[in-house]
Amino acid sequence: VLSPSPLFTTGEVEERVQKLSAASEKALAIELQLFEELVKDVMLHASDIARVARNLAELDVSLALATLAIDKNLCRPKIDDSLDFDIKGGRHIVVEETMNQGQSSTFIKNDCLMRQDTKIWLITGPNMAGKSTFLRHNELIVILAQMGSYVPAESAHIGIVDRLFSRVGAADDLARGRSTFMVEMVETAAILNQATERSLVILDEVGRGTSTYDGVSIAWAAIEHLHHVNKCHSMFDTHYHELTELEEQLQKLGCFTVKIKEWQDDIVFLHEVIAGKADRSYGLHVAQLAGLPKSVINRAQIILNGLESKKKQLKPTPRINELPLFAPQPALVSTPSLIEERLTTINPDCLTPRQAHELIYEFKDMLNKNIKI
Repeated sequence: VLSPSPLFTTGEVEERVQKLSAASEKALAIELQLFEELVKDVMLHASDIARVARNLAELDVSLALATLAIDKNLCRPKIDDSLDFDIKGGRHIVVEETMNQGQSSTFIKNDCLMRQDTKIWLITGPNMAGKSTFLRHNELIVILAQMGSYVPAESAHIGIVDRLFSRVGAADDLARGRSTFMVEMVETAAILNQATERSLVILDEVGRGTSTYDGVSIAWAAIEHLHHVNKCHSMFDTHYHELTELEEQLQKLGCFTVKIKEWQDDIVFLHEVIAGKADRSYGLHVAQLAGLPKSVINRAQIILNGLESKKKQLKPTPRINELPLFAPQPALVSTPSLIEERLTTINPDCLTPRQAHELIYEFKDMLNKNIKI
């Protein structure tokens, strides 16, 4: 077995290795020295550099917003200390841009006039009609306006908003032991406990994470709290059509819906928000669009028809404001009992002790014979 060959070198090779090693260390030392000198120079002019950077940032943002305002036809909003919320021809600029890139239909503009007589908008309507988009684009308009930007609308008059609350979507926090419904309730509680008259509140489907009756009750009470206590501008999107009864009870609440067109067992979403109430959500239509098997859709339609038919046959449920808690009960009318009739014929002052004693036994005998008293 041959042993490994020894390492051969020469004096010239070792000299070159030493020079390369020294050059590397020298280069690192020079770099550190130059960096230290640069840091010293920067620190000497720190205030000037920060001022230039700040001005460049402001110029960059202003130029970007100005370009956006021109290219996307944005308007200059009127911002003041009033409580007005008057948006005409509002649009969701992100959704609109996506539609333009896809060369699909144009975005439908919508007004949102929340004045002192209508501070709460209760919005019902079909799934996929654009209710959530309507809520979000008004929310974004407020944010853009108060940051100093032009807004995607034909005109906008917005009073200063101190806080913007948004309860949208479904999420859980299982790591902290919070279900989807618990997260929804925690967020709703934060809104109801903190919103002021100058706040804007966006609520999307409050109460949907529990049973129907529980959900309707919570949503109903939350709207009443917003109206009576918070007194803020609010937009409340829901599929609980029972809540539309609140329009008759709450002075500053208005009902709105998203316009659709029914045609040949199909619906066309017009995405136009109008005053009114919806009586259906067209959930089966959306399920069909999502790709559920046709057998499932057909079976669901049969079940739905059966449930709706059964509901019509049942005795109508009294409206909330007609329940005994809210309406006076009628006076009870009853016929006098035999004992009451007997008492009307007796003059206590004319009874002897023996007659009174016999009368007591007479009444007791009536009770024993189950005679109505």
